[in-house]
Amino acid sequence: MLMCGCGNGHSITVSNPSDMERNAEIVEVEARTLDSLMTGKPFRIVGPDGGEVPYQRTYDGKVIFQATVAPMSSTVYSLAEGTPAQADTLSCGAFYPRRKDDLTWENDHCAYRAYGPALEQSGEKAYGYDIWTKSVPAPVVARRYEDAFAGIRNLHRDYGDGMDVYTVGPTLGAGTMALLDSVGDIVYPACFRNYEILDNGPLRFTVRLEYGSTAGPDVSEVRVISLDAGEFLNRTRVCYGGLASGSRYAAGIVLHRQNPDGYALLPGEGIMAYADLTDNETVGNGIIYIGAVVPQADTMGVSMLAEPEGDALGHMLAKGSCEPDADITYYWGAGWSKGSMPDWQTWKDYLVGFRSRLDKPLAAQIR
Repeated sequence: MLMCGCGNGHSITVSNPSDMERNAEIVEVEARTLDSLMTGKPFRIVGPDGGEVPYQRTYDGKVIFQATVAPMSSTVYSLAEGTPAQADTLSCGAFYPRRKDDLTWENDHCAYRAYGPALEQSGEKAYGYDIWTKSVPAPVVARRYEDAFAGIRNLHRDYGDGMDVYTVGPTLGAGTMALLDSVGDIVYPACFRNYEILDNGPLRFTVRLEYGSTAGPDVSEVRVISLDAGEFLNRTRVCYGGLASGSRYAAGIVLHRQNPDGYALLPGEGIMAYADLTDNETVGNGIIYIGAVVPQADTMGVSMLAEPEGDALGHMLAKGSCEPDADITYYWGAGWSKGSMPDWQTWKDYLVGFRSRLDKPLAAQIR
């Protein structure tokens, strides 16, 4: 066990029950417990090396920070009175009404986009999550939009930090969930109607998105999406309201003609993985590795479209059952071969490791 002698006697012990190194992984503790211990005074979190560890307060009453813990071991983080240092922003997002109501967010590995009402009103069909690649850890999305609005940047060209090179169209894109109809076909979702940003960095971005469902006038959908610093997957909680009875759903990843067979399914783990060769691999756009972990899935497979939609040939699908007003939690996201995800095997290993971490989460004890 690693110890630190600084502080006022209070500490957070983070334990790792797995046989994996847990490196800079977000851990949560109750903010009110820490505030009570520190009698309401500002405090810092100090690592075993004596260095300050940045933290964030979240909308749901947590204090989160990145912990590193050896396999089957513990690390002690001390609490010390004092004003915490300003943390570098690694996860953040914003609403961009000037770009047809885009809601775009990012962390140190990748950026993502959900489409809003203005795009739907334009008649454009884009049902799923979009991916913006990036090759630097610092935030880039706001500057990309500003440069695009100023006419000095093409969002689909890499100027040294990544680009928008993923194709969504009328598909589920990079891991969107949708209801299934009575014969098992996808009921494609509309664009979000309302949004509320709940957390906006520096370590976690969280947004609540409200949808009107195309499954029926009385059906509603709420998604709460969180992206933590250091992770490649978004945690997403989906709730469907107004369903008459239990229904079927599917989380999907679109298969493109550039690599129709470049996927892997691990049904026992609820894992889907895909290597997307982008819409023009010959000019060096790299490979986007896309994945999803759907713990509640009971069926997984590939479903081809009756008629191809542009480059889209079909979907990988992880299916399950849901009750009215019950939450479904799953994970989806991506990495880029020209960024921080070097190859296909590393991507599959990451997804398997992520699934294992869900089963054996870090545990934090406050003393």
